[in-house]
Amino acid sequence: MLTIYRAHGFRIVIFTDDHEPAHVHVFGDGHAKINLTDPNGRPELVWAEDMKRSEVRRAMDVVIEHSEAFLVRWREIHG
Repeated sequence: MLTIYRAHGFRIVIFTDDHEPAHVHVFGDGHAKINLTDPNGRPELVWAEDMKRSEVRRAMDVVIEHSEAFLVRWREIHG
């Protein structure tokens, strides 16, 4: 597990032994999984556990803002 970003009370990680599609895990008060691209090329929430709706929105905002950089990191890690 590699932490690739920390901000706004979140720790965003990529698991080194994870699977496609490219995605990140966001840890705050809870945990969310967010795909880095959907069929339209935008990040997409897969699921969230123990996160308030406002926290999920903030997590999505962070991932949307940095999705290109996160996708580059995913490709560096997973090829």
